[in-house]
Amino acid sequence: MGRKLVHTPEGVRDIYGDEMERKMEVERLLGERIHSYGYRDIQTPTFEFFDVFSKDVGTTPSKELYKFFDKEGNTLVLRPDFTPSIARCAAKYFMDDDVPIRFCYKGNTFTNTSDLQGKLKETTQMGAELIGDNSVYADAEMIAMTIESLYHAGLNDFQISIGNAEYFKGVCAQAGLDEETELELRGFISGKNYFGAEDLLINRDVKEKDREALLKTGDLFGSVEALDEALGLVNNERSKAAVLRLKSVYEALCHYGVEKYVSFDLTMLSKYNYYTGVIFKGYTYDVGDAIVRGGRYDTLLSSFGKNAPAIGFMIEVDGLLLAMERQGIVNEYAKKRTKIHYNDNNYPDKLKEARMLRADGQSVELLPEMNGR
Repeated sequence: MGRKLVHTPEGVRDIYGDEMERKMEVERLLGERIHSYGYRDIQTPTFEFFDVFSKDVGTTPSKELYKFFDKEGNTLVLRPDFTPSIARCAAKYFMDDDVPIRFCYKGNTFTNTSDLQGKLKETTQMGAELIGDNSVYADAEMIAMTIESLYHAGLNDFQISIGNAEYFKGVCAQAGLDEETELELRGFISGKNYFGAEDLLINRDVKEKDREALLKTGDLFGSVEALDEALGLVNNERSKAAVLRLKSVYEALCHYGVEKYVSFDLTMLSKYNYYTGVIFKGYTYDVGDAIVRGGRYDTLLSSFGKNAPAIGFMIEVDGLLLAMERQGIVNEYAKKRTKIHYNDNNYPDKLKEARMLRADGQSVELLPEMNGR
């Protein structure tokens, strides 16, 4: 007889009992606020054709995808994130629509990486996508909705850090960097390795003035005042436009009254290369990684045949739950629970009592009397 398997593979876990109820309640609260903005649910397949998440689309690296084959020999992958799937779906069913489309979703994603650092390979994500609106107000709506959703779920102390991918790209173009050097430099600066960044630029014979501007981008983070400093460091239109966009987004966020949750980071990068402009991440105490990721991806839908701007965000539900647990945040999630014990003689009466309580919305366990009870 073979060995019984009672453990899960590395990177996945079972969730049950009180923890599962907390998770369902947090998901309900997040969804409640997202729906209040007019977003409608969409469900896409757990696995798709490989091309939906290919390098050309700019999504997760191929080596981090769970890949397998169907009977026809097609390469399929478990989704590593939702955005390309929703872009594909929007292109298929809303090709001729020229009004903004609002989607929201909930589901699990799968990343095949051995560099876990305690991270799960299967995680639950909730998020929203606004397609067909390239305005500053769409950017602000997405960020404000993120903030309000986290707060509504019970998280009080967090920060949404906002950047713009175009700022760094503009500085790199001004310095004449090729794509390979830009990617290498992004790695150094995102890792705060400024010595490595400086050595790279010297070896590429980058002019001192451009070198200084590139290295100083690493210091451009903090309050809204960082945007004025960033504006003074560059003289190319692409970077200037990126900063002015962020200043306009900030003004719109002030109308929502959420500016205290906002900071800026001009060196912010994402592992998803489909982001084209405003990008943002959400951080809170007692968890090391971002619990929110989002941004504008104005060219992604064209990969599937529809030219439309878009912006979206994703909340890492498991990370949010971990942060709330470590911060001692407890939602009043559990319904009142009642246990009713019965025996052969009183079963009809106890069942009637249980059914009345259930009809009143209570959770009732009907249990046989044990040990003479």
